[in-house]
Amino acid sequence: MNGSGPRRAQRLLRDSLSYPATERDDFFVRACGDDADLLAEVRSLYAKWSSDDPITLPTAGGEATPPGGVPIEGPGTRIGPYTLIENLGEGGFGVVYLAQQDEPVRRRVALKIIKLGMDTRAVIARFEAERQALAIMDHPGIAKVLDAGATNTGR
Repeated sequence: MNGSGPRRAQRLLRDSLSYPATERDDFFVRACGDDADLLAEVRSLYAKWSSDDPITLPTAGGEATPPGGVPIEGPGTRIGPYTLIENLGEGGFGVVYLAQQDEPVRRRVALKIIKLGMDTRAVIARFEAERQALAIMDHPGIAKVLDAGATNTGR
């Protein structure tokens, strides 16, 4: 693996986040081609990212995020009173996680976060409109909005 390998592995990991978790390894295999060292590096990064010790990823420009930069949320990440447990699914601009709320009450909830790189004004406005629409609906088949806000990174 040449000197750009670690950065390339980080970019591949970042790019893989647009795929469902069940398709990420297939993406890594296709993207790495015959480069076994790169595949091992990206799999190692993915294992670390999906563990209880989230890592930071490169920005869209390819530079690694500095310490204190934008962390990638994943299982084990704490956001306010919520701890992310697992990825439940992904949509056009958001990722939904099963989370444990610890206060003011203990319960399991679904927590939706705007995808990394999708936090444009238009997407945030759409996200807020969806949140408002859900908040006023009352039907057993529609999720209830219990809380709303932003992560420390503004997502």
